[in-house]
Amino acid sequence: MHVTRLRPLLLTCVLLAGGCTAAFNADSRATSRTVMPSELTTVVAGATGAELAVHASRSLFGKAPAVVLVGEQDAPSLAQADSVAVELGVPVLLTAAADTTAAAVREELGRLAPETLIPIGDAATGWAKDNAAKGQEVKPYQGGGLPRLGAVAPLDQLVVLTLDRADAAAATATAKASRAQVLVLKDPDPRADDEVIKALTGRPTARVMALGSAFGSAERLRNRIATAATGTLLPGGRQVVFPNRRLIALYGHPGDSGLGSLGEQGVEAAVKRARKVADQYAAIDKGLVVPAFEIITTVASSDPGPDGDFSNESTVEHLRPWVEAARAAGIYVLLDLQPGRTDFLTQAKRYEELLVQPHVGLALDPEWRLAPHQRHMVQIGSVGAGEINKTASWLAELTRSRQLPQKILMLHQFRTDMITGRTGIDTGLDELAVVIHADGFGSASEKMATWDNVRAEAPKQVWWGWKNFYDEDKPTFSPKETIAVEPSPVFVSYQ
Repeated sequence: MHVTRLRPLLLTCVLLAGGCTAAFNADSRATSRTVMPSELTTVVAGATGAELAVHASRSLFGKAPAVVLVGEQDAPSLAQADSVAVELGVPVLLTAAADTTAAAVREELGRLAPETLIPIGDAATGWAKDNAAKGQEVKPYQGGGLPRLGAVAPLDQLVVLTLDRADAAAATATAKASRAQVLVLKDPDPRADDEVIKALTGRPTARVMALGSAFGSAERLRNRIATAATGTLLPGGRQVVFPNRRLIALYGHPGDSGLGSLGEQGVEAAVKRARKVADQYAAIDKGLVVPAFEIITTVASSDPGPDGDFSNESTVEHLRPWVEAARAAGIYVLLDLQPGRTDFLTQAKRYEELLVQPHVGLALDPEWRLAPHQRHMVQIGSVGAGEINKTASWLAELTRSRQLPQKILMLHQFRTDMITGRTGIDTGLDELAVVIHADGFGSASEKMATWDNVRAEAPKQVWWGWKNFYDEDKPTFSPKETIAVEPSPVFVSYQ
């Protein structure tokens, strides 16, 4: 049985509510015995729909006076099986020709000890007649005449997560029959669905069972549930950044018009401008478009400064009005680091109190990461995958420990040698969405050459960002031209 749990025990929920005999009649109300998982989080898996159905039954029912059977390939009968199982409060199992699966179904029937098998469809009826145990009655479902059973003790304190997929249908019907709260997801990540987040909000210790290996480990699922339970959403909704979201950003430094479009006006005007630019994309994009600020938080400097790192670090108090205004306006924020001769992690930690806000992510700009004897504008900086991974690990742990929505970790790049060992970057951290941002400028052909070069041999599981320059591009790409780039960039900044 493929079940992962945070602890190993099962707790019997309820015993028989009435007498249980070999026949069903008005005077005898046999009742299923449901089982509540003792663990906060359980993931039930199976290689096939039939296996998943067996494991769901085993996890939720200790005994059942009847069992509904459906042929594994008989999709039309599954909807009927769902309604019959829910009405009776009994499991659904799928009959299959494969020897190993058939043996598992027979074993589960032996454990449940039903007096009656209720096959739906010809395939299940034939299987039931061939495999019924001695004393078991086979009653093919004909649209009525169901046995009268006692009310099943509801598992109403259990949340069951399942996917809207055919191979999960029988297991889902069993979960519904147990009277658990069943939430049907399109994506195996509960953070990706506003309705699921709403259902879990305020319930960090809710007992949860997930049906299917797509949900991952019980530990990872519990972390996701803890985040969902906060009810805190990203700008635009949900708690995962991508897919189904495009961010359009003003780039620059507050109060400095020479560093980009963001600093060409005060914070209130920047909010209005960011919305206006994003609206140009929303007018042509069928998906969700969210405005953003990418704030150069530490600025590369030709002067070493008191600390000798050739980087001017903004104070948190200087940035706070911009971060707070963005949150109030539904604008995402990226804090961009140009660290000079120090490292990205050291600088990132300076801004922890801003990064713990749910709408704030982190951008690393290797162009401005200098070796001990390098100087800005003399050499182009670079960073190794190891330093990126240390920074990513710290940011992921910060996000996880605070039960925050997923954060963007953006890596700026216009030459492949700006990140050494790039394929070694850890892009699998559940708390982060890694974006590689191509910073090419010039003519359309020059920008596309940079784009193609940066994308070559890229790490897996990354998203792509694009920068438009108001002055250096010849001409600046229109919103329509920008989203037509392949793959269509999920993050677009304006400098």
